[in-house]
Formats: sequence, structure tokens, C-alpha cells
Amino acid sequence: QVQLVESGGGLVQAGGSLRLSCVASGIAVSLNAMDWYRQGPGKQRESVAHITSGGSTNYVDSVKGRFTISRDNAKNTVYLQMNSLKPEDTAVYYCNVKVSNARGMIRDYWGQGTQVTVSS
Repeated sequence: QVQLVESGGGLVQAGGSLRLSCVASGIAVSLNAMDWYRQGPGKQRESVAHITSGGSTNYVDSVKGRFTISRDNAKNTVYLQMNSLKPEDTAVYYCNVKVSNARGMIRDYWGQGTQVTVSS
């Protein structure tokens, strides 16, 4: 049973920082590509940051240079370090993993989300 549990959200002033954590169980983060998504008020859910099993990362343009995705294999945890936060970063942030079964079918797993609110 795959479970993802996010934490670390909160209220922060513009220019501040937060670090989100996603603790995984049922999978090894070292062997899977992992993503952070966010969904702002009235907006569609968007992919923010991605880390491959090999450790390569990529980001949506709006967060490049400000956000960093990383993982701690020993803790089976993925992080999202968010610096220079802006009010437009306000959203619920979700951890995601796509897992293939023996038939090659891919299933999405999501955490419960953690709210990030950036005040101006």
C-alpha cells in the first residue's frame, strides 16, 4: 500500500521560505520519480518540481531558481525547499508518485496536501 504524507506548509510573508516534506511508505523514493504539484485557488493542479530516480530535477518556469526538490533515501522522504516566496505561490501542495504494476499500467498516488499561504 503506497502512502504519501506531506507536511511543512503554513503562513509566511512574501520573501520568506518554507520546506515541505513528503514521507513515503510502500515505495522507495530512491527508485521512483517523484513530483510536487500545487493547486491554487481557482486554478488547475500543476506540476511544480520533478526528481527522477537518477536524481535529475526539473521545475516549472515560475519557480526556477527559487524552489529545490531533493530526497533523503534513508528517510524515504522527498523535500521541496521554497525560497523567495511570492503571493502567487499560495496553493495546496501535493506529493505525487506514478507507479507501474506488473502489466505496465500506471497508477497515480497522492498525498493529502499541505496548505501554503504567502501574504503580501
